[in-house]
Amino acid sequence: MAEYTEADIKSLDWREHIRMRPGMYIGKLGDGSSPDDGLYILLKEAVDNSIDEHIMGHGKEVRIDIDEQGRVEVRDFGRGIPLGKLFDCAAQINTGAKYDSEAFKKSVGLNGVGIKAVNALSDFFEIQAWRDGETKALEFSKGQLTVDMKNPRRDDGPNGTRLAFEVDRSVFPAKTKFRENFVEKMCRYYSYLNPALTILFNGKKFRSKDGLLDLLREEMEHEALYPPIHLVGKDIEIAFTHTPESGEEYYTFVNGQNTSQGGTHLAAFREALVQVIRGFYKKQYDPADIRAGIEAAVCVRIIEPVFESQTKTKLGSTTIAPEGESLRTFIGNFLKTNLDNYLHKNPPVAEAIHKRIQAAERERKDLKGVQKLARDRARQAKVHNKKLRDCRVHLDTKHKRREESTLFITEGDSASGSITKSRHVETQAVFSLRGKPLNTYSLPRKIVYENEEFALLQAALNIEDGIDSLRYNKVVVATDADVDGMHIRLLLLTFFLQFFPEMIRDGHLYILQTPLFRVRNKKETIYCYDEDERRKAIAKLGKNAEITRFKGLGEISPDEFSFMIGPNMRLDPVEYEEGKGVKELLAFYMGKNTPHRQDYIIENLREDVDRQIDAAVA
Repeated sequence: MAEYTEADIKSLDWREHIRMRPGMYIGKLGDGSSPDDGLYILLKEAVDNSIDEHIMGHGKEVRIDIDEQGRVEVRDFGRGIPLGKLFDCAAQINTGAKYDSEAFKKSVGLNGVGIKAVNALSDFFEIQAWRDGETKALEFSKGQLTVDMKNPRRDDGPNGTRLAFEVDRSVFPAKTKFRENFVEKMCRYYSYLNPALTILFNGKKFRSKDGLLDLLREEMEHEALYPPIHLVGKDIEIAFTHTPESGEEYYTFVNGQNTSQGGTHLAAFREALVQVIRGFYKKQYDPADIRAGIEAAVCVRIIEPVFESQTKTKLGSTTIAPEGESLRTFIGNFLKTNLDNYLHKNPPVAEAIHKRIQAAERERKDLKGVQKLARDRARQAKVHNKKLRDCRVHLDTKHKRREESTLFITEGDSASGSITKSRHVETQAVFSLRGKPLNTYSLPRKIVYENEEFALLQAALNIEDGIDSLRYNKVVVATDADVDGMHIRLLLLTFFLQFFPEMIRDGHLYILQTPLFRVRNKKETIYCYDEDERRKAIAKLGKNAEITRFKGLGEISPDEFSFMIGPNMRLDPVEYEEGKGVKELLAFYMGKNTPHRQDYIIENLREDVDRQIDAAVA
């Protein structure tokens, strides 16, 4: 055992701590291919200060420029950081104006950390402010000051602040780059939440007229059953409608921050909606029937919000201000007055909502018999069905390792056999499919419940009534890297997208990467996940190394699987950009339009063959 002495206790300065533990400040260090990568958190931290200035009534325009090399520049026209405090705001942790709730009453940045994290994780960082005919600028690298303009100089530029940075490639993946579509979506959201603000991204203008109503119009994937209801009050804005779908879709914000995981404000809205609807129709409808098919956007502005992490994706506040009114009461009273009035003034909308609730009620009652059958099958499965090899630790418990709970969905007994023998029994479970599952695209939930395989899968996951009691934190699709395996993967993704999109939205669904090749000699074995890795492995181990091409999971031995699902496991999170594109995507790939798909495949196959021929000739 190693000794534990005073020498083991270390204190890091703010730069070292951020660079050593970046995940605490910006989430995951992705390469920019996912909208929740830390790269976009850095951009957001830079922009949020400008948004907060606008919210406080200073500045009507924010300019964002990102060049091909990845250098970011953000310029606002607010009051500008006080010149004498420029260094402190950029490089003194826990320093900022937002502790003073008079200066920034309802800002999203609270802890004096945001742009310091940008500074520490950037190879180049520059901050400049203009105030009343003077300007001052500072440059940093990895949090260290490199250029110091000790005294302000005269400059007639308009008041405001400019931040510029390039991320440190030694911290982020080498191929890190900003995706324009993700940045544009961020800009659209900023404009929806601040209708009086103009945002220019690389010269493209973003400005909203109707706020959250515009957001809902853009993001809604399904046809609205009535024109969206738009309610605006002091520090609160809500827009919602119902669709024929059975799920619930929410876009929630606090002080301009997109709280993608919801929180106390979403819980308060869902509860208040049920209470108002029950009161208006004078009937105790089931909450699930009232919210079935709802698509809603909710934004609140509160003083000193409390988030559950530095990335601010889930609100934890229970009041609208320290020692103020409860958030639940605030949202409840707002809806009780405004929604009730709206429904009285708009009978056709009230009638459409009533019909949607009644339809959901009928559907739920029709499903009761089918759900009973599914539950009976599930109970029998626990005793008789060997397709589920369960683990001991589950997400819906208080076990300290609950976040590690994982379910692998495999195809066939051979693949599940290898995973089962090599898995960690405490935290890893296996569910084996019996071949290709049902294509659930456009099918009603009743038919899916009647399908034994999906009924058993839902029971294993414990998601028949929603994902609140989900038993596994990670649900991993593990199929062969061939045509049949890809088809099974698509069928499973279609099922989750159709009926449990929150599994994807909340980050529970993954694809297991399995190696295509094994390259080994007598001393070392290297598993390769693509051609490039195979070439590098051959170069390292020599041309005489043995090369094995894996065709399916069943060919991988349990000993090898223990490597692939252990600490070195590679998982691709399933992600999608919500909106109308998902519906079209599913319709094209999973709908009954085979001739269109055939034409698409043939045309693209021709193009691929032509490229290969050109490459061979060259």
